[in-house]
Amino acid sequence: MNKLFDFFDLHRGEDQKEKVLENVVNNISFRGANAWILACAIVIASVGLNVNSTAVIIGAMLISPLMGPILGAGFALGTFDFPLLKKSIKNLLIATVISLVVSFLYFIISPFKEAQSELLARTSPNIYDVLIAFFGGLVGVIAITRVDKGNPIPGVAIATALMPPLCTAGYGLAIGNIPFFAGAIYLYIINCVFICLSTFTIAKYLRYPKVRYVDKQREKRIGQSITLLTIVLIAPSLYFAYNLLQEKKFSDRIKQFIQHEFIEKGYTIVYERTQFNKNPKQLELAFLTKKFQPGEIKQLQKSMESYGIENTALVIKQDSIDLRSAILSEIDKHTVSVNAKDLTIRSLNQRLSRYELANTQLSHDIQILFPQITHYSIGVQQYHNQRDSLVHYIAFVYQTTDDFSSEEDKKLKKWLSIQLPKDSLAFIKY
Repeated sequence: MNKLFDFFDLHRGEDQKEKVLENVVNNISFRGANAWILACAIVIASVGLNVNSTAVIIGAMLISPLMGPILGAGFALGTFDFPLLKKSIKNLLIATVISLVVSFLYFIISPFKEAQSELLARTSPNIYDVLIAFFGGLVGVIAITRVDKGNPIPGVAIATALMPPLCTAGYGLAIGNIPFFAGAIYLYIINCVFICLSTFTIAKYLRYPKVRYVDKQREKRIGQSITLLTIVLIAPSLYFAYNLLQEKKFSDRIKQFIQHEFIEKGYTIVYERTQFNKNPKQLELAFLTKKFQPGEIKQLQKSMESYGIENTALVIKQDSIDLRSAILSEIDKHTVSVNAKDLTIRSLNQRLSRYELANTQLSHDIQILFPQITHYSIGVQQYHNQRDSLVHYIAFVYQTTDDFSSEEDKKLKKWLSIQLPKDSLAFIKY
């Protein structure tokens, strides 16, 4: 057993406590360079959230200096250094305000206001975010207390994700969506508090010396305050996690119901929509050809209970106007992506058509008008007339019999100049 404890002993490879605390204190302040780095990181994260780019968001999290005051607050609590705690909280508030202002200004200016999946993911935190923040914080504080710091810090910056919630809160303010702002700020507070708690835990475990003496009664009150804050923050996240689990179960049961009652019976569904947060919950469906009688709908409604789907209204859209509006709304969701694909395909076809000059009709006409031409080739060529200049032209390369006169040659060039752009046409006879 002693060997097992020795294997996980955090005192092995521990750096000097004075050096660790000095390093922590030096990274707390948000003045000068740190403030500029934070503002730039917020802009990068906002752009990443705006265009739904995970890679850009990760890049912003890697350069963010937000962890400094949070770790400072954790060590301050662990060592009862109340001036350091005050300084850490003050700097964290400064960093938070800078971040909110910068992200708010970015999203006010940005022409793209649509909420992407990366933004939506930061609006409803749950217990899993608590776990990520706490254990991510543990990794971070363990790493900075080592002689050999290693490379966990970048991973901690990504895992704890302090930047995206702040940017999402700025987005919520910019579009006037208070639930978005509240959800994102709650996630940010969860991350800050539980990283701080994990730092406090390691500082106590490694027995960092107390800066000032605190009587047992006051120490107990501090512990109780931390416990109360933890419960207050965890309780809503547990509710969100429970709600998420219920929504997932509801979605799985709906899929099972649709599969058994409709798809396996050969009915083609053209529209499907579920509303979990409505009371009662609602399932809307529309079919390509099948028309359901009121009795059938009533029976389907009753059969939903056998799939564990309770307190849910089944709405089958059969009226032509309702059905058309439902289908159109579903189409509208995909209009942007479809239009983008159409534009790409059209552009590629246009570029391809420039190289597809030879065709059956052209060959047929040449055989009739100029039977002396035995072989020919036509295509777009690139001509470098200068070192930094590139010209595209159409080259017509042809071979004729001996009786092909100069008059016939002029006639060929004139005829092809009508068929093809004259200013980009070149003739090569061999």
